[in-house]
Amino acid sequence: MKKRVPISQIMTRNVVTLTIKDDLVTAEETFKKNRIRHIPIVSGNNILGMLSYTDLMRISFADAIDDNEYEVDTMVYNMFSIEQVMVKDVVSVPPTATVKEVAQFLSLKEFHALPVVDEGKLVGIVTTTDLIKYLVEQY
Repeated sequence: MKKRVPISQIMTRNVVTLTIKDDLVTAEETFKKNRIRHIPIVSGNNILGMLSYTDLMRISFADAIDDNEYEVDTMVYNMFSIEQVMVKDVVSVPPTATVKEVAQFLSLKEFHALPVVDEGKLVGIVTTTDLIKYLVEQY
């Protein structure tokens, strides 16, 4: 296995982002359309927070199974803003952090994605899925 591989080699570079001006209905549509589970919330290239699909599901009536499920979710989503739901104390890593360092860090935390920030600007995102794919490629 290669040692000292920088996270920049396995991170997702074309990051799907939202702003605090977007609403939670848009967020859910973005998660589903792009088949992702984490979205950085940005102002320009600066990261303000992270929104996970799990965060969104916590406030919705995702378990409500009926003909009006979309209306129920929309009503609940309109009660909150992205800024209220997102994680604000975002932990990030530089693109020079190694795959091993990031894997060790994520193994100790309760979240599954880290924005990759270079000189204050969002340049990528790395997820536990990215790490698993990298490890599978090594075998």
